[in-house]
Amino acid sequence: MTLPHSQALTVTVGDVTRELPTVRVGSVGRVPLVEFIGDSEFTKAVAEAMLPLIPPGTEVLLTVVTNALPLAHELSDRSGLPYVCVRKKRRTYMQDPLIQDVPSMTLGTAETLWLDGPHAARLRGRRVAVVQDVIASGGTAQALARLVGRAGGTLSGYLAAFKQGDTSLPVAHLQELPQHL
Repeated sequence: MTLPHSQALTVTVGDVTRELPTVRVGSVGRVPLVEFIGDSEFTKAVAEAMLPLIPPGTEVLLTVVTNALPLAHELSDRSGLPYVCVRKKRRTYMQDPLIQDVPSMTLGTAETLWLDGPHAARLRGRRVAVVQDVIASGGTAQALARLVGRAGGTLSGYLAAFKQGDTSLPVAHLQELPQHL
């Protein structure tokens, strides 16, 4: 990874290179912005490189509907494992959702995660890996792990394309990003 004068961070995964723009985040300073939505070439390269990171025995992938969704979809497509998505807003069609607060977010806003009841049932009795684009503090990953347990599943591990900063979670990841620039 390099940081040119243009305030972008260069990352390469497989044979795909991207310039990640940096954005100001609260009092943290500037951080690199990873975007999978709308960049299928980068998403596919990252998913392919992440395949060996899927914990052995994993039966289901779990992600949150944001930037990590295309990544989880590509991982699912390549690994043959199904995936389940948690939402950040309640939807009217949800049946008996599991609700989990995320106390502190890297971006400075607290959120609530919603796992639809029928989707929670898909985790019951299964070994579930949490998939994220970037894990920084680990707050969202821990909230997803709590949902796995509440749904009756067992956490098989955490995996992320990028790790940023210090987290006590054992995260399998491709690359580390600087905590701030």
